Amino acid sequence: MTDLAAAQKTLDVNAVRRDFPILAETVNGKPLVYLDNGASAQKPVAVLDAMERYYRECHSNVHRGAHTLGDRATAAFEGARETVRRFINAASTRQVIWTRGTTEAINTIANGLADRLQPGDEILVSTMEHHANIVPWQMVAQRTGAKVLPIQVTPQGELDLDALDSLLQSDRARILAVTHVSNVLGTVNPVRELIAKAKAKGVLTVIDGAQAVPHYRPDVQALDCDFYAFSGHKLFGPTGIGVLYGREALLEEMEPFMGGGEMIERVSFERTTWNTLPYKFEAGTPPIAEAVGLGAAIDYVEGLGRNALETAEQALLQRANELVETVPGMTVIGTAKEKVPVLSFKIDGLHPSDIGTLLDQQGIAIRTGHHCAMPLMEFFCVPGTARASFAFYNTLDEVEQFFAALQKIQRLFAE
Repeated sequence: MTDLAAAQKTLDVNAVRRDFPILAETVNGKPLVYLDNGASAQKPVAVLDAMERYYRECHSNVHRGAHTLGDRATAAFEGARETVRRFINAASTRQVIWTRGTTEAINTIANGLADRLQPGDEILVSTMEHHANIVPWQMVAQRTGAKVLPIQVTPQGELDLDALDSLLQSDRARILAVTHVSNVLGTVNPVRELIAKAKAKGVLTVIDGAQAVPHYRPDVQALDCDFYAFSGHKLFGPTGIGVLYGREALLEEMEPFMGGGEMIERVSFERTTWNTLPYKFEAGTPPIAEAVGLGAAIDYVEGLGRNALETAEQALLQRANELVETVPGMTVIGTAKEKVPVLSFKIDGLHPSDIGTLLDQQGIAIRTGHHCAMPLMEFFCVPGTARASFAFYNTLDEVEQFFAALQKIQRLFAE
């Protein structure tokens, strides 16, 4: 048995795959090979069952119902919040705020920090960011007169730490917003080091963890970040749910992003006062079933064992990197020393969208385009890439099928 095969066997990938019903589907008459996990991961039966059980047995609105179903729903909803708290090692559930996803979380942070910004203040944002960690800061900068300054990346797709150090020398630097893991490159940024650098200069830190949490368990206290955000659907949970972690003192200072419903303490036409944390930022009926589903997803993934998952995923990435040489003209975009199993690439003479369409005809799902990272595409002088993103339920055989399909596409275009 090869080392790569042994790495996957420690996880028992075949048993894991049976937990994900959609992986047994066929597409265009072929067994589904799902390699679009960076966009949205598939859901295990544990998540599907938890959400169905909630709707069948205890659906009600939460917190103020004077009846049994309301109590059950509240217990399930707040129990999921506690699961998230443990997962990220937050000090209190008061620091765990439900959002619709990472995008809403970052918008909430940006709007909440706007009062701290003055004309000429600087918001440092890396060139590898998803648009969700660029556009909200640009919107706030337009309102406040602040400036958004890019932190450059290296040709390998790593953050240029010297460039960051130079930007941090400015006495106008106020906020550092950076991704934990790049959705395009797979690069794992040294966020603990970045946070320490920023903290030494009194700069607030906002970490986009959407692509990190499927692969790593973040410890927000060890990281010492001010804010951390992630989405449920990339963590094998449902869509429409995300998490905003914030340092409690900062959350207390911030103004809420939306008003109405749960986020109020008292309303009159003279004055409205806000609810306590975390409800201050949770206006309206929350995503109750989705929160329950996310809690179930975290329990499921943690139950498999993080070390085993990481070992299996790195085996997939290693094999993919080996097979790149079998496709002439294939160039990988992003070759950082530390990365998750994401392979963004271009192939000479082939448009990414053609690659995606022809792979789909063979049952293989990938993503193509700019991946909501246009500044990064501009840096690499490409309009877009094809991207295969692997999860622990993918197999070495699927990696082989993927590259065999790419070779077949090349032969088709060569005829």
